[in-house]
Amino acid sequence: MLADLTNFDALIAALLPAVREAGRLEMGHFRSGVVFQQKADRSPVTAADQEAEDVILAALARVAPDVPVVAEEQIANGGICEYAKCFFLVDALDGTRLFIRGKPEFSINIGYVEDGRTRFGLIYLPPSERLFVTRNDGAYVAHLPSSGSEAFEQLRFERLTTRQPNPASLVAFNSRGTGAASTNLLAFLKVRDAKPLGSSMKFCLIAAGEGDLYARFGETYEWDTAAGQAILEAAGGSVTNLDGTPLTYGHYDRGFKNPYFVAWGREPLWRGAVAELPAAGA
Repeated sequence: MLADLTNFDALIAALLPAVREAGRLEMGHFRSGVVFQQKADRSPVTAADQEAEDVILAALARVAPDVPVVAEEQIANGGICEYAKCFFLVDALDGTRLFIRGKPEFSINIGYVEDGRTRFGLIYLPPSERLFVTRNDGAYVAHLPSSGSEAFEQLRFERLTTRQPNPASLVAFNSRGTGAASTNLLAFLKVRDAKPLGSSMKFCLIAAGEGDLYARFGETYEWDTAAGQAILEAAGGSVTNLDGTPLTYGHYDRGFKNPYFVAWGREPLWRGAVAELPAAGA
């Protein structure tokens, strides 16, 4: 079945079986113990990463055979991607390090990009069986049991809306390894509570109104952020570079690496002087 890429409900419905299967595979490895290897860049990879990616890529080949896909393990294994007006970004197991450590903070990310902007996002959290998506009228969350067989029409979706930030009581989500630069920004904004959290869950919780920002001053790739940015923007938020301009996609010339960015529940609260922040990793 070929999905209409302007009809997000149809795209979600077409991808659901693969997302479920990828989630089942990941939870099987998570429960039985994880064996990992190191990739050329010294980042870890597990059998679950590759198996889940294979399932997602096969589904996208059926759903949208003419649309290029940029996927994390595919690139790590020597895949080459060049400029494309429209393409998918896939991180079939976002949060591999936490997955290896037994922390249930990992996700399946599928994003769709047009003209450098992320337009569609799907994030599935296998441990909690929560499905976050963009639909044509906004962002939503639903419970998706990995062992079930419910069709798209049977899912109960709840609309997501970001909250209006209270400058006196800001809540931030941090990556597990937060460095001096992002810590400095949180101090500058007088953030009341900074919660460490893995994977693209941070985007999802901000979209759900449970936090106000996520600052990332370390290495990330476009497949880490595209789905989360689409969902957050559809819920009323924004994801920007440090100068306040939107984070964009399709930068094959820099290996799909992202610059430093901040995800906001609403509009940016800070467009400050980058020089004020120490250049430290996140």
